[in-house]
Amino acid sequence: MNVMTWNVQWCRGVDQRVDPARIASEAKRIADFDVLCLQEIADNFPDPDLGGSAGEDQFALLATLLPGYTAIPGIAVDQPAKNGRRRHFGNMILSRHPVKQVYRHLLPYPSDPGVPGMPRIALEAVVSAPLGDLRVITTHLEYYSALQRMAQVEALRTIYAEGHAHARDGRVTMDDGSPFQTFIRPQWTVITGDFNFEPDAPEHPRMLAAFDDGAPPLFDAWHVAHPGTPHPSTFCIYQKTDSSGDELHCDFIFAGGGLEHRVRGMHVDQQTQASDHQPVTVTLDL
Repeated sequence: MNVMTWNVQWCRGVDQRVDPARIASEAKRIADFDVLCLQEIADNFPDPDLGGSAGEDQFALLATLLPGYTAIPGIAVDQPAKNGRRRHFGNMILSRHPVKQVYRHLLPYPSDPGVPGMPRIALEAVVSAPLGDLRVITTHLEYYSALQRMAQVEALRTIYAEGHAHARDGRVTMDDGSPFQTFIRPQWTVITGDFNFEPDAPEHPRMLAAFDDGAPPLFDAWHVAHPGTPHPSTFCIYQKTDSSGDELHCDFIFAGGGLEHRVRGMHVDQQTQASDHQPVTVTLDL
């Protein structure tokens, strides 16, 4: 089972052209993905608000461009626009396998005066993989504010541990058709996305820290797939978006709940120039 994560920069490539169809075709070229996790999807943000965009609804376009996948939008930014429509910005999950419960977790946004920022979410879908259910969580953490980013890391840990507690509580699926219908939360979990920190930043070891409530710790899937090998850069390889001008590694796939022995491989595609980030794919024995 292949899970891909990609920050697509509102579908804008290094050539500054916004092209959702190119994102879909490049993703399919890179991997036969079962689940695709995308960050920076936009709707109704025309240029100059987001450079190169015509204001297209990228959530709807990508759903159309990838038939056979269940498309799940995760809107973090929801604002009024001058044209009378709402405008949206956020994440998206597309799954080839059936999707059970979906959760949209609003992440902390503490005040940090003078620092730019925006609302952030973690989008979670429980996917029915061939060998069992899998929690897939994708997110895009704060870029500018270290205060907000660390608060969001703590929230991700809480979300993971809370779901694991549900998985341990022994409840069974209750299919009564009501809003109280119960879906079992599985232990197997992947948390993907653009975390806007590097491996040597304090947020990384915090993601991997032990829990006090019995939840197994998360692990960085790259280090299981390629022990002793540095993770390739995933940002600013072709487009120097970051002010430092350096290539960065800030796109990760963390996993937990007993998946350590099910990681079969992991790959960073450093060839595509369809975004300022590079897609990352993990292969799981599921």
